[in-house]
Amino acid sequence: MSTLSPETGPVDYEKSLDCIHCGLCLQSCPTFRLTGAEPSSPRGRIHLMRAVGEGRQELDAAYAEELDFCLLCRHCESVCPAGVRFGEMMVFARGRREQERRRSPGARLLRWLGLRVLLPNRRLLRLAGTGLRLLQTSGLEKLGAVFGKLGAGLTFLPRIPPLSARRLAPSTIPSGGRQEVYLLQGCVMPELFARVNRATESSLVALGVSCRVPPEVICCGSLHGHNGDTEGATALAKRMIRAFEDGADVELPVVVNSAGCGAHMRECSHLFEEGSPWHARAMAFESRVVDYTEYVARLLEERDLELPAPDVPVPLVWDDPCHLCHGQGVRREPRAVLARMRGLRLSTLSDPEACCGSAGIYSLTHPEESQAVFESKLADLESSEAGTLVTANPGCHLQWESGLRRAGKDVRVLHLAELVAAALHEATAEEPG
Repeated sequence: MSTLSPETGPVDYEKSLDCIHCGLCLQSCPTFRLTGAEPSSPRGRIHLMRAVGEGRQELDAAYAEELDFCLLCRHCESVCPAGVRFGEMMVFARGRREQERRRSPGARLLRWLGLRVLLPNRRLLRLAGTGLRLLQTSGLEKLGAVFGKLGAGLTFLPRIPPLSARRLAPSTIPSGGRQEVYLLQGCVMPELFARVNRATESSLVALGVSCRVPPEVICCGSLHGHNGDTEGATALAKRMIRAFEDGADVELPVVVNSAGCGAHMRECSHLFEEGSPWHARAMAFESRVVDYTEYVARLLEERDLELPAPDVPVPLVWDDPCHLCHGQGVRREPRAVLARMRGLRLSTLSDPEACCGSAGIYSLTHPEESQAVFESKLADLESSEAGTLVTANPGCHLQWESGLRRAGKDVRVLHLAELVAAALHEATAEEPG
């Protein structure tokens, strides 16, 4: 695996040689499908990286723009016959680009405020959530467009709940059962989707699983790593690994309800030099990370437990988050959970693994392109005639709610944890008193 040592060049040249340029990745790539331009495909971007490695391409604005144009959905990895690790290459190239090419002072300030100041600070995140809620309740959010792309991207955000509904999880959540796990609370999740965290906690407790939630873990660093802030991602990875190391003989699983965070946490060892103590600690940590859908699917299967269908608009469709299916290879488990809800009326999307256009902060930095990618997903949803869409990643959840609001469509969007929690509540109600 590649390292990020100062001696390494601007790209992971050795990995770029794995690409056989067969072109099977082209139609899987959302940006190539938008533009039809070879440089905007995985194959084209790898060619650019190879050219940089050979000194035939400068680290100029065009190269930087093409790196930023990629959504990093990793769909290309799922179809690549050569096993190219495009995501690793892109994260590496973005990190080196940030070190070797200076952004404008304004852009550097905005990145520093967002990545280094806001995301790792719970108090500032709480304040930002409250401020955004005030803008929404006053109607002033509509003025966001005057602040450019970033402001325009905030206009259609879902409604921020009041602070009373955005409570943080306690450090321990007992269940009375024998199993115990760690939970990642996340940085933006408590502000945008606190109800998803509550559903995650309540569903695990109902299944007899006690939870530990280290308050010092705020941001896992996935947004930093994906956007070229390697130094910030490394610092946050160290903080996270320390917090989840309990020193016990049996290390507890770390359950994550955000596919993007989980994918990053399962690959964070690439931030450290191979053979170093931190690399070994990161490898051990990675092996403990499990997505919520995987963990619950395992519990239901082990107990051969069926659940009643919750009262939601039907039919229901499942949409695969990119960093769950392409990044972590998790596809069967969410569907297995849905299959255990008796009587649940399901439909299907024609291309559930296609990117929705969220891609972390991409919907804010590239709102027009993000919306263009979403349009095909919206058409797919309309063809399914679904009343409820289920996903398992806050970025996708946000993109769907915002896009449906923009289009004026009345389709409910839920995290799988919310559906499981509702089904378990129904099961409790069915029990004889």
